[in-house]
Amino acid sequence: MGHARQRPADSPGPALIPRLPRTGARRAATAGELASARIRPGSGPAGGQNGGVNQPSPAQPTPPRPIPSFSAPPAETFFEAVGGEETFRRLVARFYEGVATDPVLRPLYPEEDLGPAEERLRLFLIQYWGGPATYHEKRGHPRLRMRHVPFAIGPAERDAWITQMRAAVDSLELPAEQETTLWDYLVYAAHSMQNRA
Repeated sequence: MGHARQRPADSPGPALIPRLPRTGARRAATAGELASARIRPGSGPAGGQNGGVNQPSPAQPTPPRPIPSFSAPPAETFFEAVGGEETFRRLVARFYEGVATDPVLRPLYPEEDLGPAEERLRLFLIQYWGGPATYHEKRGHPRLRMRHVPFAIGPAERDAWITQMRAAVDSLELPAEQETTLWDYLVYAAHSMQNRA
């Protein structure tokens, strides 16, 4: 009589694999061997999808196996790593507290209420660092240099902006690596906006 090897429960395919006894010459399996190996007579590679091995009944379907993922999970954005929107809200609010009383910077803002300027900077930074693209939805492409052309930004204005932004960044108390990444960009941005010698 034939023997059947059990497969691990999590392996694909039939639960039993028939093994017929070795008698030296190949012979056809007997009806008893077929029954014990759960193979239907008359089915084979041409007679069924799995060589005639009984499939689970429709009442007891085999649970689907998870499809392996070959792509790496998306990397965390800087926006997420530093705490998301709340971090940028605090940064920009602290910056504009300084702007409100800065004798060099305050004259650059034509609006009496700094609220709209605060919102624009916050939305821009959130989008730049990987957060929602609300800035783009509301204002289109940033075009930062073009938007700052009407304002005379020389070394004094640039340095005042950097001073107020330094205080704002320090108030966040970010880990050193994140603080350096953020600060390096902000200093670069400040120098990029300068349009007067």
